[in-house]
Amino acid sequence: MPVFEYRVRDRSGKVLKSQMEAETANQVRDALRAKNLMIVEIKAPKTGMNADISIPFLDNRPPSLKQVAIFSKQLATLINAGVPLVQSLAILQKQIEHKGFQKVVKNMRTDVESGTPLSEAIVKYPRIFNRLYVNLVRAGETSGTLDSVLERIADFQEKELALRGKIKSALTYPVVVLVFAILITYFLLTTIVPQFAGILAQMNAPLPFITRMLVAISDFLQNSMLFLIAANIVIVFAYRAYYKTTKGRFVIDDIKLRLPVFGNLTQKSAIASFARTFGLLISSGVNIIESLEITKGTAGNAQVEESIENAKNVVMVGEQMSSSLATSKVFPPMVVSMISIGEETGSLDNMLGKVGDFYDREVDEAVDSMTAAIEPLMIVFLGGIVGTIVAGMFLPMFAIIGQLSQ
Repeated sequence: MPVFEYRVRDRSGKVLKSQMEAETANQVRDALRAKNLMIVEIKAPKTGMNADISIPFLDNRPPSLKQVAIFSKQLATLINAGVPLVQSLAILQKQIEHKGFQKVVKNMRTDVESGTPLSEAIVKYPRIFNRLYVNLVRAGETSGTLDSVLERIADFQEKELALRGKIKSALTYPVVVLVFAILITYFLLTTIVPQFAGILAQMNAPLPFITRMLVAISDFLQNSMLFLIAANIVIVFAYRAYYKTTKGRFVIDDIKLRLPVFGNLTQKSAIASFARTFGLLISSGVNIIESLEITKGTAGNAQVEESIENAKNVVMVGEQMSSSLATSKVFPPMVVSMISIGEETGSLDNMLGKVGDFYDREVDEAVDSMTAAIEPLMIVFLGGIVGTIVAGMFLPMFAIIGQLSQ
């Protein structure tokens, strides 16, 4: 979400300068007016982690989720041990290795020293602390349970890292095998096949269809490589441009959920993420409408976002969200039933935690099943490519040997 800079006058006429995270300048204006502040200036959104911070080239990227999770866990431990917030930030500032993040924590400490709440200090850095993080910290400050909220945030981020790691490890093997298959195929078609084709041409041997096909592909790769590279670049840019459109993102995300093997994994990981995020917000004291809005922003899939948006609209008119989720293609009946029971018994956060735990296990099983299914498929795929090339080259040789033996 963009970060706007603003200057205002308070009731005493003092000029105050700060920043605010919002979708539009109008939202900033409305929020400031609600605080009875006279607006002097509202500047356009900043870019980067913070425009006031000069970050070295190597630290231009924001810290990783793992680094933020470690920061959250350590800050929760220090606060729980009775260390004041300013002193806790000063201690963590010295321990952080990421130079850009170190400067961010230093600025946060300065803001907190001047009386700014932690939630207002971190809202200036949306690339590090997203809307979910900010709202949870704000809820923790309001309820006086900042240490426990930070602990929950760290646990949530660790689970998110574990989920990403499982999916990444499951995809690493097929990607590596596929890359090697492409390289081996390219080498055979551009190096070995032309040599065999030259020998067969000198012998005037009749070529079967499979051999003629391989020779044609070999000629194309040798003579049209630049065209092939340009075509792939165009396809990638066209895909990205289409995905940036509302319709394109909706269509592509729907296809992701329908894919034979990967679709099941995508759906289960989306449900696990939804349950963990929504449950964390509800249990931390964030109201259900705001929780659904934040959860929608972290969904990462247009189909899931639409389902959450519909559920939010239903809740706004006083109905149960489970009635809307029941019509969704994303959430299965078991999830809807558990959410419905949670709404009726007033234990929605507890039920969402159980859904999240269940689907974490489901993701583990889906990853294991996918890995087990992909390994033999990739071996057969690679063997089929090499076998086709070998057959295409040696079949004419066998025919020639057969003619000579007669």
